[in-house]
Amino acid sequence: MKLMTLAFAGALAAASFVSQALAAADDFLTIQLKDGPVVIQLMPEVAPKHVAQVKKLAAEGKYNNVAFHRVIDGFMAQTGDVQYGNMDKGFDARRAGMGGSELPDIPAEFSKVPFERGTVGMARSQDPNSANSQFFIMFDKGSFLNGQYTVIGKVVSGMENVDKIKRGQGGNGEVSSPDRMIKVTVGK
Repeated sequence: MKLMTLAFAGALAAASFVSQALAAADDFLTIQLKDGPVVIQLMPEVAPKHVAQVKKLAAEGKYNNVAFHRVIDGFMAQTGDVQYGNMDKGFDARRAGMGGSELPDIPAEFSKVPFERGTVGMARSQDPNSANSQFFIMFDKGSFLNGQYTVIGKVVSGMENVDKIKRGQGGNGEVSSPDRMIKVTVGK
């Protein structure tokens, strides 16, 4: 039994490596945090419109210096408000999390990909078709989000740096003096 478990674990690791190797170079997002880089493998096959919009915003430098405005321990870290969350250009702590980009909102692209530790999903309002620029990274699994929010990727390295993002206070997870995405680039 132990040998089968090891063989299965090895097969999963090999499949993950092959999956990463086959992904196009521009199907990765690298986020530089204060504690080091985080590499996200994007899933254009799951959410092509969302991935395209995130890549466009990253390529234009829109995510640079954007705050992690909502961080809930054991749940997720939310960022990506390019309108009110840029800590170098017009940061507004009271409004961070309420804005988006100048690009249009995106229709939901729900999938069967589960929300687990390291999953990256798009934030939205009550309207399922309102995702724009904000996204979140899961600290733990959140099956209650499955089929309700669009998955755009998965952290493939640097999750230990995500774990060090400053947590917010209270039920909404608002963060005072938040950490930020220093620089976000398309590719590894």
